[in-house]
Amino acid sequence: YFVGAEDYFTHMRNVTISYKKTVKVLSGLDFRHNMEVVRNQNGSYSAHVFADRAIKIVRQHALYNRDQPLFLYMPFQSVHAPLEVPERYKKKYLFIKNASRRIYAGMVSAMDEAIGKVITAYKKAGLWQNTILIFSTDNGGQVHEGGNNWPLRGWKAQLWEGGIRGVGFIHSTLLKNKGTTYNGLVHISDWFPTLVHLAGGRTDHLHLDGYDLWSAISESKPSPRKELLHNIDPLHEPKGQILTNCSFDIRVRAAIRVGDWKLLTGDPGEGKWIPPPHYQQNKPWIKNQNYNSDQNLWLFNIRTDPLEKNDVSSEYPDIVHHLLDRLSYYNSTAVPVRYPQSDPEADPVLHGGAWGPWRD
Repeated sequence: YFVGAEDYFTHMRNVTISYKKTVKVLSGLDFRHNMEVVRNQNGSYSAHVFADRAIKIVRQHALYNRDQPLFLYMPFQSVHAPLEVPERYKKKYLFIKNASRRIYAGMVSAMDEAIGKVITAYKKAGLWQNTILIFSTDNGGQVHEGGNNWPLRGWKAQLWEGGIRGVGFIHSTLLKNKGTTYNGLVHISDWFPTLVHLAGGRTDHLHLDGYDLWSAISESKPSPRKELLHNIDPLHEPKGQILTNCSFDIRVRAAIRVGDWKLLTGDPGEGKWIPPPHYQQNKPWIKNQNYNSDQNLWLFNIRTDPLEKNDVSSEYPDIVHHLLDRLSYYNSTAVPVRYPQSDPEADPVLHGGAWGPWRD
């Protein structure tokens, strides 16, 4: 799929655009095999389709390319909105009163089942003992669509820990320290050099943002990853007043982590603490008593305060300025943002009824 958030069964995606003061809904199929549009899977749940295709790839690799490395990337739709799953998965969770959460749980089960079938294919093909499985999220849960990040603050599309902290696991016979937890910094850009190293390749001649973290993850050795830029968003509406004598405009939405310290500027999102899933759903969300609508600078020690309740920016001005300097550095290397206006020429009706590239 190209667009995201398409229907899990029909694989259609509707997008509302605004163009020259006119609002229009564009609708098209968003399901492909490589670059070819797939039109014969209407009614098939996407997690099942993806798993079937992955199993076929594994079997073919075992037959014809066993001596070559296999990199299999499976970006399931699950558990992104829209919340949809076959009825048999929902029936397992009738005890969950909240309808969105109940469907969400069923979607997780469907994805889990699909992954299990792929793993079984690896084992039957005799490839499992030399395989590394990495399962990871891409962001925090969307609380408006069944997700929950309790006890962390915030949710998807915000810069609080509930929006940016991901969880995952690694399974492999190659792990030296099994059954351990790694709490160090990991950025998605780190997976590339890590996996290339494991496959016997090299990246030291490349100018990469990512680090090879395998020794840190698998052997608990010191990590080369010391800081992590969460975001700098110059298009987001600026917030608050500028701070004099600093290197970065704190009105800009941004966040950075250096060691245990996390700095947020601009508007990172309201940042409520959402109750746990079993909390009565008709009760109000936990209010942020300390939220100041005019505030645009926060500093937290994430190791001692992972819930981001105690802003200590006024207590550590030197650390604040150091992290602002790091934001300024990253900002100086950034490619200018390009966010073009909606283009009605992208309408799938003009391109065989499917979403895809529409300009050369």
